[in-house]
Amino acid sequence: MNEGLRIFTQYVPARRRTGAAAAPAADALKLVLPFEQRQKARQRARLAGGLDVGLQLPRGTILRGGDQLRAADGTVLEIVAAREPVSTVWCRDLRRLAQVAYHLGNRHVALEIGAGWVRYLADHVLDAMVTQLGLTVVHHDEPFEPEAGAYGGHEHAHGVHSHAHGETHAHSHSVAFGGLHHTHDHER
Repeated sequence: MNEGLRIFTQYVPARRRTGAAAAPAADALKLVLPFEQRQKARQRARLAGGLDVGLQLPRGTILRGGDQLRAADGTVLEIVAAREPVSTVWCRDLRRLAQVAYHLGNRHVALEIGAGWVRYLADHVLDAMVTQLGLTVVHHDEPFEPEAGAYGGHEHAHGVHSHAHGETHAHSHSVAFGGLHHTHDHER
């Protein structure tokens, strides 16, 4: 990172703040980031006012809207989840909704789950799959806050291992909120 650049290193998740501290700091700088950038623990970013800042957080840190970061000089930065193109699937039949979530999860898609709906970052291929499953996809712009996933959002790596179905997979991935980013090499 550049000299003179204010570096934010202390992470204070919104869910851990209580009382008056849980409210957004009126004087906090605001950093608006899409989900993809909220997964990067080390980066340079530009605030809406044009000020460049640096983030140097522990690897595996996933930022959520409302989280705060602090610099060594006490400056507070508040994370704002950017509105971005998402696809939302509404369904009153929870069994069908669970099927859609299963098929999306099987593709390691990060999902935000609400009462009677699932949401993912807009993707025409996934939209077509959901439509083929008989449900309607609604496109809009919203902040995307996917589920934490089974590994809690920390980095997670695997080497080569075998599965009961006879395939050997070489995995190279990191776990992000709601999904795995990974590749497969299949040997039969």
